[in-house]
Parts: sequence; structure tokens; C-alpha cells
Amino acid sequence: MLAVLGVGIVSCGGSKSASNKHKVSGLKFRAFVSNPLFPSGAANAPVINIVDALQDIVSVSTIGLLGESSQPGIMVVTPDLSRTMVFSPTGNTISVLDNRTEAIAQIAGSSTNVPTITLPGYSESMFIAKDNATAYAAVPSALVTGQSPGAVVAMDLGTGAVTATIPVPAAHFIVGSPDGTHILVFSDGSDDVTVISTALIGQSNQVTTTVAGFDRPVWAIFFDNSDAYVFNCGPECGGSSAGVTTYTLGISGHGPVTALSGATYALLNGGNLYVAGTPPHTRCPAGTAAETCGTLSIVEVSSLARINPSPILITDGYHDRMQMGANGQLFIGAHSCTSINVSGGEVRGCLSIVNTLNSKVVIPPQTGDATGIQPITGRTIVYVCQGGSFQIYDTRTDQLFVPPFNNNGFGITQTDQVVGQSFDVKLVDPPTSCSGTNSPATCLP
Repeated sequence: MLAVLGVGIVSCGGSKSASNKHKVSGLKFRAFVSNPLFPSGAANAPVINIVDALQDIVSVSTIGLLGESSQPGIMVVTPDLSRTMVFSPTGNTISVLDNRTEAIAQIAGSSTNVPTITLPGYSESMFIAKDNATAYAAVPSALVTGQSPGAVVAMDLGTGAVTATIPVPAAHFIVGSPDGTHILVFSDGSDDVTVISTALIGQSNQVTTTVAGFDRPVWAIFFDNSDAYVFNCGPECGGSSAGVTTYTLGISGHGPVTALSGATYALLNGGNLYVAGTPPHTRCPAGTAAETCGTLSIVEVSSLARINPSPILITDGYHDRMQMGANGQLFIGAHSCTSINVSGGEVRGCLSIVNTLNSKVVIPPQTGDATGIQPITGRTIVYVCQGGSFQIYDTRTDQLFVPPFNNNGFGITQTDQVVGQSFDVKLVDPPTSCSGTNSPATCLP
């Protein structure tokens, strides 16, 4: 069932050193790649690499983060694509970038950079509200006077100020409603969901409400401004039963639970929910040395009925990334999976590619966590960061796409030379052109 295809490994940078002089790339359709170890002279420097998402060419221009972000990792882009926030686990800091100038953003009406925001602890879950200025981060270790650690931190990306700290014990994952009025907070080891009313932040002591009766909930997807699908992690997180259920804001309870094998992350696409998880003791099929596997379940949203009677087997680990590429190719990323690297034999890590048209699964031979997945709009290309390497997949083959070399930059070639450590990748422009390698048959919107 698992088809393992040969892929090459490439880095999210090139053999050219970063320049001390800032130079804007001039590209119209860009992807940013966070890279804490870009070669710069005799040392390595934290940068954002810039990729031409039409030509798959890495620009010689970079966004230097030395003195701003020690270890650029997770990135979040504003809904209007104007700014990008970059989190560094070293120092637990957030830097704010101006996507147009490809530099640290400045405070409106001044020449002063937006200062680095320091969170009270590590975060792996954050989002930016629809106003493009307010951001939130879940910090499970945040110290709060008089209660257990954990909080949701609100920030102003225009000034770099922390505007509020909302205590929520062990807050780990957060999901905002589309209209920005509410935030669902999921805490480690809890069967409750905490709901934050954003309009009450700073105005009332009753900012949060608690909804009980879930089974280790860890994630949600809003399908309108008030209704969401909530995913119960169940046994994988120390609970009893995994599954998906509906929840409506303002209601004390939730809908019936559709039982699934595992449920830590999901994607809503084409009327279906694609739900991944790693149920304990799930054995892999023949053909791999991995002893345990994860699962993918497909749920039809109108009835919340599971479509596939038997789960599709994928890599194990904690699944927290999922994107749909062209041709129905679903890219699923996890961390802390079983990595296998046998010389001359099997190689596999935390990335699974599932053909949603026929349920065929590809586990590319690359080890490590899958930390960034970005489909390129209008193309059959998907950018992936896995195990510190940057990869370009073609959804027509689920193998690495070989881009051309261009004199205006340096091509991403099929080599394993170490030129950095890619972590996350994000598109920062709407598609505007038809030109470029592997462009679609019709013009991009």
C-alpha cells in the first residue's frame, strides 16, 4: 500500500553568501522560507530566503534577521499578505516583517522598526486576526500569578506591544473564528474547550467560558463564524475515544461524536474532512521497518459520516500539518515520527502524500519532521520543509520537480549540499502571472 518513491534533497538557500547590504528581490510571486543557518561569510546567519514561486529559483536577496531572530522557525502571514510574523524558539521571540520591502516592518508614520515581541514561553500555535494587526499565541508554560501556568497572549503587530495575557491553564493550541470575535483554546490533558470572547479582552473579567464533555480536544476548523468541527485526540493524548464533533459558540454542549481511529489535525476540502492521527499500537503494512503507523480518515461533512471504512495508513508521529495540492494530492506532515534510514535500504520520515482519488500513499524517502507545507497556487507544485531540507514536489508524480537554473538567482538543484536549515515556507503574494516553468494551462487569477 505504501509506494516509496525516490526523491532528492535540497536546501533552502544556495552557495552564495548573504550580503550585508539589503537588496529587494523584485519578484512578483514569492515564497518565504525560514532559515536559521544560512551561510554568511565564515559563519551562519538567520535569514528568510526568498523563492520565485513561478520559476522555483532562490533569489540572491534575503531578509537578514541577525539581532532580530536567533532561530527563525514558524511563520504566520497576515490575511492581506502584507506582513509576516516569524517565531524563534530561542528567546521565544516574534519578529514582524514587511512583505513589500522584504525587511523588518516599521511602525506606521515613522522610520522605527517594530520591536521584537518576547513571549513568556514557547509557542507552536499562533494566528493573525482578520484586521491584519492583532495576533494571538498560545503559551502553555506562561507563568500566571495564582494559577497553573498557561495563557493566550495578544499582540499588536503594528507596534510590537503585548496588549493582553489571558490566563488559560496549559493552553497549547488556538483557533480563531473567521470574524475574529472568538478563540477556541485547547489545553494539554483537558477534556474542556476554553472560549475567549475577543471583544471582552481588557473590558471584563469574564473573557473566557469553558465547554466540557470532549475527549482530549486539540484542534478545530470553523465552517462559519459560529460553528466549528472539533477534533478529539482521544487515546493518542491519554483520553478514551478519538473523533470529530460539531460545536456552536454560545452553546454549553456539543453535537454527537463521529468515532475515528485518530484525530489530531484535519483539513476541510470539497465537502470532506480529512482527519489524521496516530492511534496507539496501530501496526504498519508489510514493506516497512516501521512498527507503528498513523491513520487518515475521510468524513463527509453534511452527515459527519466516515467515508472510508478502513483508515488509510500513513506515517506515525503527531500530525499537525496538512495541505491539499493539485491533482487531489494531500500532503500530511507530522513531528516525532519513526524515522528510518537504512544505508542502501528503506528511508522514511514524517511526510505522507495521499492521492485522495484512489487512496494511494507515498512515503518519500526523507527523514525528519515535516515542518512546512505550501502548495503553489495555480501550479502542480508543492514546497515542503522536512528534516531541515527544502523540497519541491510535483503532484503529477509525487516526486521532486527539477527546476531550471536562472542567471538572476541560483536554481534549487537535486543535491544534498548543506547551505542552511529550512523550517517553514509560506506564500506571501497572490498569483498574478502565467509565466514560469510548470505553469498551468490557463492563466493564474
